[in-house]
Amino acid sequence: MADIAVPARDAASAPRVRSGPSDGVWIGTGAWLVLLLGVLFIVLPVGSLLQRSLWNGAGEWVGLANYITYLQTPALVESVGRSLRLSAIAAVLCVLLAYGYAYALTQSCMRHKGMFRAVALVPLLAPSLLMAISLIYLFGNQGLLKGWVAPFGGIYGELGIVIGSVLWTFPHALLILLTSMATQDGRLQEAARTLGASPWRVFCTVTLPASRYGLLMSVVVVFVLVITDFGVPKVIGGSANVLATDLYRQVVGQQNFAMGAVVGVWLLLPAVGAFLLERHFRRKQAAALGARASLYQPQPDALRDRLLWIYCALVGVCLLAVIGVALFASLATFWPYNLSPSLRHYDFDNMDGGGWASYFNSLRMALGAAVLGTVCAFFSAWLVDKPRTHGTVRELANLVLNLPLAVPGLALGIGYIFFFNSPGNPLNGLYGTMAILIICTVVHFFSVAHLTMLAAMRQLDREFEVVSESLGVPVWKTLLRVHLPICLPALLQVAGFFFVNAMTTVSAVVFLYAPHTTLASVAVLNMDDAGTVAPAAAMAVLIFLTSAAVRCVLALVSHLLLSRTQRWRQR
Repeated sequence: MADIAVPARDAASAPRVRSGPSDGVWIGTGAWLVLLLGVLFIVLPVGSLLQRSLWNGAGEWVGLANYITYLQTPALVESVGRSLRLSAIAAVLCVLLAYGYAYALTQSCMRHKGMFRAVALVPLLAPSLLMAISLIYLFGNQGLLKGWVAPFGGIYGELGIVIGSVLWTFPHALLILLTSMATQDGRLQEAARTLGASPWRVFCTVTLPASRYGLLMSVVVVFVLVITDFGVPKVIGGSANVLATDLYRQVVGQQNFAMGAVVGVWLLLPAVGAFLLERHFRRKQAAALGARASLYQPQPDALRDRLLWIYCALVGVCLLAVIGVALFASLATFWPYNLSPSLRHYDFDNMDGGGWASYFNSLRMALGAAVLGTVCAFFSAWLVDKPRTHGTVRELANLVLNLPLAVPGLALGIGYIFFFNSPGNPLNGLYGTMAILIICTVVHFFSVAHLTMLAAMRQLDREFEVVSESLGVPVWKTLLRVHLPICLPALLQVAGFFFVNAMTTVSAVVFLYAPHTTLASVAVLNMDDAGTVAPAAAMAVLIFLTSAAVRCVLALVSHLLLSRTQRWRQR
């Protein structure tokens, strides 16, 4: 048979896109730019906080004198001990409740798992202030159930801080535990049952040890969230001062920025410790699930499933009741004497706190943070993971981008004051604008978004880049035609994450807003300070409803887009 020759003209004329030397230049420029922005908006503000704690109010170097003064002030030292104690109590209670809930969702065959999971995540859509306000309406001086807590000295104080903290951190602990318990090796439980172990012994010797990483991490995360939270202790803490309220009082109430910086540094310590513990636990857990493992499939047990259903129902009712009370109180004409429905508390323009303008400012900031944060998280994750050049710069950038995990919102906010409000800073013009609120919010929550996108990027095999390079396809074309469509589900999740957190955050922006950039979450705080609790509840409910509506819209958009762009995932 004669050989079939391909004409040289056809081979020569075949289209071939060649990547020029500009690919390496663009990758290097992008990596250096990400590193520069990380240093500018993360490292330098935190450095300014540390520096300011070593200077006095007159701008003179005093070394550790501010720390010595702090330790010699009994009230301030007492707030440190109270913060540690209440945070530890709240973390233990929250994780115990969440562990039982996660066990029911992953280790049982009870009905309505999807409904219970959705109910448990509802508090993620509301600011922590909403939980504290609801507790006031339930157990406060005019509360419906104030007699329940009267033997414990009332809800104002340490009891209110613990209960409010447990309520708003419950979904955070649950998500960690669900992730940990959903990937357990089913072979171990099958072996234990085959050997005749009782259900309790299987739980103690197999289930509990296999979920120790999730337990440890959920305790650490909840502890840090509570000790750095500002909303709950500010609204319901009463005279029980904690570190977060001390920081607010020093900066806003007394204009003592040096001592405020010292308190901010104290808040940094537990967050840094949690960051180091997480890395340590993660290294220990790396080989917990083998390649031959099979996921555990729970078997029906009528009594166990019924008891767990009752438990989840009780927890779910409590979470929904807290949200429902705030919604009802925002519509009540005059609590608790005239409970007929009215919209008078939603007339924010006639209330102290910022009016409707603060709500629309929050919408603008949340949309800006969602767009900016999602774009930055996508490109930063791509630059860190996919290119094979400029490795040192990319590793440094990745390290800097993970730093916000160890920086509480209050500490970041006061660091932004010291850095951007400095007259010698060429970026001083950002201070007091909407832009700095968006940037601070994006930085505050950026590490989680960056790690989420990084996980999505690492699901893609490097063969994509190898094939593109062999064909001479430019990196930007591979980025837009391969990485972007495949990472679209993660992009939508990150956008929703930024929007909801921007709507509900208080700590990261409470020091940075100007009269014309007041936010809805800050308006809730201001209205509560002014004694108008019902309008504060109304604004908090409006934040919750907006976050829920946006989540629903994103879910619909995600379904429509993924059905068109992700069909390759289906067989």
